[in-house]
Amino acid sequence: MTKVLVVDDEPNILLSLEFLMEQAGFTVFTAEDGETALQKIHELDPNLVLLDISLPGISGFDVLAELRENERFQHLPVIMLTAHGREVEREKGMALGADDYITKPFSTQALVQKVKNLLHTG
Repeated sequence: MTKVLVVDDEPNILLSLEFLMEQAGFTVFTAEDGETALQKIHELDPNLVLLDISLPGISGFDVLAELRENERFQHLPVIMLTAHGREVEREKGMALGADDYITKPFSTQALVQKVKNLLHTG
């Protein structure tokens, strides 16, 4: 069972990503903010995290930084999601240790392929 945690504060995006990942054969969990995301990561030990940058409270960048500082999660694949697509955000995400980056609106096929590539399942 491959577990994917989807973190986004926009209900429509959360639902569509959840559906997309389930269709791709993954077991999906969701979180709507950074604090919940960190709790679920510790509880569920997911195989991959789709992480929105703009979250209420703790930002996606802060969640990523915390994961990379924790030995247990240093190698957890993280794909950052952003509505902005600004180069500076992409660079910051990659510098903090993101494995990949996708800009909304995104191609569903491209996202599924990135997830499968990082999980070495496709």
